Amino acid sequence: MTRRVVLDTNVVLSALLFTGGRLAWIRHAWQRQQFQPLVCKETAGELLRVLAYPKFKLTALEQRDLLADFLQHADVVDLPTPWPDLPACRDANDQVFVVLAHVGKADSLVTGDGDVLAMRELFPDLIATPDELAARCAKRP
Repeated sequence: MTRRVVLDTNVVLSALLFTGGRLAWIRHAWQRQQFQPLVCKETAGELLRVLAYPKFKLTALEQRDLLADFLQHADVVDLPTPWPDLPACRDANDQVFVVLAHVGKADSLVTGDGDVLAMRELFPDLIATPDELAARCAKRP
């Protein structure tokens, strides 16, 4: 069974934009179906918004191609309205990742964000750093 993984926006960006960087392996892993990323309307929208930041100097075509590279491997999860009652993240903008992981029955929520990592006690087997995801993927055939 394929590992279901929620990747926060910064992890996805690093994997997409920095092809020789520390997190480039994540892009290769989803392309080789070593895990399946989960997305929802809100997280896909945020990724699209962030890819358009002027600092990345991406054309509209480059933005679309990068988004397509990610989304073609992702499982789209519809979040209910209202969201389930879960412990609140200190940064309300990060709550969507916790909700997506819960609703999508994710094996891991991968982040480097301190506000999400601070919730590990509440979700000890769920929240992981990219390095911890690498270790988890190495253990599972």
